[in-house]
Amino acid sequence: MLYLRHSELDQIDLNILQALQENGRISNLELASRINLSPPATHTRVKKLEDQGFIRQYVALLDRDKLGYDLVCFLNVSILLRNLDDLNIIRRALIELPEVLECYHVTGQADFILKVVVRGHTELEHFITEKLLPIRNIASTNTSIVLAEFKSTTALPLQASE
Repeated sequence: MLYLRHSELDQIDLNILQALQENGRISNLELASRINLSPPATHTRVKKLEDQGFIRQYVALLDRDKLGYDLVCFLNVSILLRNLDDLNIIRRALIELPEVLECYHVTGQADFILKVVVRGHTELEHFITEKLLPIRNIASTNTSIVLAEFKSTTALPLQASE
């Protein structure tokens, strides 16, 4: 798949992406009206943005609290790494854990930072002791519990290139 860079998008493409970030269920007719383009031209542009990989997927964002996931944590995970195979085993294991919403391989004191959601401190303890620590070569974890969330977005800051 050929990926274009952001600088190869024009303002209409950026307007389409911004509108879809705000509402992925917007109708083609409404989107066309919003960006001042005909519905067929808008559809063609959206399809092109999908084909080029700028739009990876459409999703529904669920309300964590209403579903009972009232505890969000960030876990710094350190590992004992002997070879690349060990790293790949750990990555695959972390990907399989449904409580892990985001996982980053990072530099610094920890090797991974995980964003984890659970239904309370008992589930958090179970997640750490029964799911995370048994993964081969996990050396240690350090957990930060979110007290309040002031901003959470999936929208990227889109701007035209200068």
